[in-house]
Formats: sequence, structure tokens, C-alpha cells
Amino acid sequence: MTEFQSAVFRWYRRSGRKLPWRGERDPYRILVSEVMLQQTQVSRVLEKYSAFLAQFPTVHSLARARRSHVIRMWRGMGYNNRAVRLHRLAHSVAHTSGGILPQTEKELMDLPGIGRYTARAIMSSAFALPVPVVDVNIQRFFSRVFWSMSTLTDMRPLRDVEAHALKQFPPRNGYEWNQALMDLGATVCTARTPQCDACPVASHCRSRTGMKRVAAIRKKSEPSFYGVPERIHRGHIIEHLRGLRNGHSLPLAQLGKAVLPHFSDRNMKWLRRILGQLERDGLVRVQDDGTTPRVRLA
Repeated sequence: MTEFQSAVFRWYRRSGRKLPWRGERDPYRILVSEVMLQQTQVSRVLEKYSAFLAQFPTVHSLARARRSHVIRMWRGMGYNNRAVRLHRLAHSVAHTSGGILPQTEKELMDLPGIGRYTARAIMSSAFALPVPVVDVNIQRFFSRVFWSMSTLTDMRPLRDVEAHALKQFPPRNGYEWNQALMDLGATVCTARTPQCDACPVASHCRSRTGMKRVAAIRKKSEPSFYGVPERIHRGHIIEHLRGLRNGHSLPLAQLGKAVLPHFSDRNMKWLRRILGQLERDGLVRVQDDGTTPRVRLA
């Protein structure tokens, strides 16, 4: 074991985060945690993880559930499409492999909502397979340590970091190694305020004294309506429909008034377009019998 690896392991055993999915070996529970953690802070996942598993303790229970119930249980997590994809994944696994998750990267990536990182995280955490994983935290950490980054926002291309991660991967304790690197990137080598004095491998870091802060990058413009991003309107629509009793629906005009101030008939075309997107994503269902169109969770 190298000095670098030893320092990382020592730090993790002393300072690693205590998370409910750490040490878990049930592939389904690992799957739920990894999908929840996609683009979502750990603190928010901690609030929802146990409650979600209490409602859907197995792949089969999730597959049997109504999609609207799954979407309701996803409240507070954001990125609601993940709930739909997770539900579809459960259906696929329950009906094609008896509820057993595959163990290969290719088979996992064939499932809805599973990308390269999530597949490898499941392989490492659920099946103890010796594969390095690289999330954005690890990509940033390795970029700074092994290359000279001139600013806090710089990172090496993912392919370069993955190749180096493979070289650094220890012959034993691969799961613990992956978790340690994630924690270092998430809590010490952070994006905006790296705590170099607390880093166990600061002496190895090529970027420690050379990184400069840069002006905040202006976010790309996104579609908006009345000055509010449409993704926010989408979220408000889902949140309002979550408040309905199971199976209940709302007239489109009533929903429009609930989510958009001063809603009027001239906004109906916009509302139908947004609902069309949500319907294609599997989140809502519009019922139009030619009289009073209504909408509910899918």
C-alpha cells in the first residue's frame, strides 16, 4: 500500500461520514440510495431514505406500487423523473430477473436511470466488486491532487481521472477506498472552499498553492415564463398534484390558478405544453373527454 493510500484510509477511519447505507449489502437498498443521491445533497437524502424504504422495502413492493404513490413519496427530493425511472427499473427487474439486480456494468446501465457512475457504485457497494468509482467529488479531488489546477473550477476530463483512479485503486478494501474518496471530495476538498489544512494528503497535492478563485460563472439561460424558470413551474405542478388524495384529479384551469398568479385562458396553451412534457416523462396524466380536461399524477 502506498503512503498516499495509507493516509486516505487513516483519515476515513477517523473522519468518514456515518451514513445509513454505508456497510449495507442489500443491492436494492444500495440502488435506492444511489438514485436518491443523483444531483441531491446527502442531507436531503438522509431525510427521505428510511421513509421511502419503509414504504417500499423490496424491489417487488416498489414494482407493485402505483406510480402516483412513488411520486408522492419522492416529495422533497426534486428531480421527480428519478422516481419514475426507479419505478420502471423495479418493474423491469421484478419481471425479468425475479427481483435480482444484475452485477455487470453493461447490464446495470441497460436499466432505466442507471449511468456509468451509478452502475459502478452499485457494483462496489452491493456486490463488493473491485471497481473504482468516480463521481464529481472524486473527479475534483483527483484533478487537484495529481494535476496542477490553476483555479478552483478547473477539473481534468473524466476519462483522464478514471484512468488515474484505476492506477490508484488498491488491491484490497476497494469499497472503503471509494467511500473515502467521496467523503474527501464532499467534505474537505470542496468545490468553493477546500480545507487544505485538514486534508490528509495535502503534501501530495499539486494544486494546493496554485489555485485561484475566479468570478462566478454565469449560469446558462433556461426557458422561463413570467420570469420564472419552467423547471420551477414543473415542480410546482407536481407538488400541487401531490396534495390531492390518491386517484383524484383537478380541472386544468384550477391547476393553472394554483401554480401561476393571474392565470387566465391565454395561459392555457402554455399550461398544456408543460403538462405534455410532464406526461411524456411519466409524471402526470391528462384526462380529456372533450368537456372539462383534468390532470392527476400518473
